[in-house]
Amino acid sequence: MKNETSVKYFYILAFSGETRSKPFITAFFFLIYVVGVLINSSIITVICLEVQLHKPMYLFICNLSIVDILFTSVTVPKLLHMLLSGNQIVSFSQCYTQLFFFFLVGAAEDILLFVMAFDRYVAICNPLHYHEILSHRNCTLITVVIWVVGIFNSLSFVTLVLHMSSCHSNIIHQFYCDPKSLTQITCTTSNMFIIVNGVEIVMLVFIPLMCTFISYGKILSAIFKMKSKESRKKAFSTCSSHVTIITIYYGTSLVGYLIPPNSEGLDTVFDIVYTTIVPMTNPIIYSLQNSNVQSALLRVLRAMCFIKNDSRHIQGVGVC
Repeated sequence: MKNETSVKYFYILAFSGETRSKPFITAFFFLIYVVGVLINSSIITVICLEVQLHKPMYLFICNLSIVDILFTSVTVPKLLHMLLSGNQIVSFSQCYTQLFFFFLVGAAEDILLFVMAFDRYVAICNPLHYHEILSHRNCTLITVVIWVVGIFNSLSFVTLVLHMSSCHSNIIHQFYCDPKSLTQITCTTSNMFIIVNGVEIVMLVFIPLMCTFISYGKILSAIFKMKSKESRKKAFSTCSSHVTIITIYYGTSLVGYLIPPNSEGLDTVFDIVYTTIVPMTNPIIYSLQNSNVQSALLRVLRAMCFIKNDSRHIQGVGVC
């Protein structure tokens, strides 16, 4: 980003007027970050260790946990550093790095949520061809495409932002370098940036969301045709968690995007929910309510406790 006033940094002033509350704000974000990373890391570890969970559905859940860890890691550590040190200056390179990874994980989550809806569609509406459609090769290819699209999306945006001029102000009234705040402090917004932004909204938000709605429309139609109540209940239970995540994710992000600037911190509140709380609650809603993940997690914990107790026993025998 070109700066007409030769300033080479930004000021992050999300909680500038909350001096007395800063210890509570710091503790709040630290707790959310630690809990989110621990839960998501546990899900990734369990899925990798348990052979029974090496299935398409759990591969996508594992990727979702990776995205959620990155989502909070993009924003929260730097925010904690600013809150603890009192230094609210962010260099251009730090801001653009944060922006790059924010676009990366945002695009990856948009596509991944649709892929997870497609996974449920195939499992319920076309179960006989499930392993053929979502084979190991196809799932690997889907995963690679998700991250490649995310990287390409990030490079496109950051490259365009670097060629924009910043002269109105270098103060960002947010807790991280978000795209909405950066466009508000620029002198000019290029036509290419508007075009790329529009293409991103259509390709990575509108189309995946519409395809998700279509998938669930067909899923509901298939569920209502089931004669067994147990089958309908099982089908609903496998979809309810994903629907909840989609509703919270798109609901908070859409409201945060549509809220006008300088709305007395309301946009910051929704961005906090969207970028920190949602990634923490995703594994709780989706993974920990899954009976297979629960049983696998218990098995891993029991195995760890057994190994620990066994090692203590061996050490005790050696001493004797």
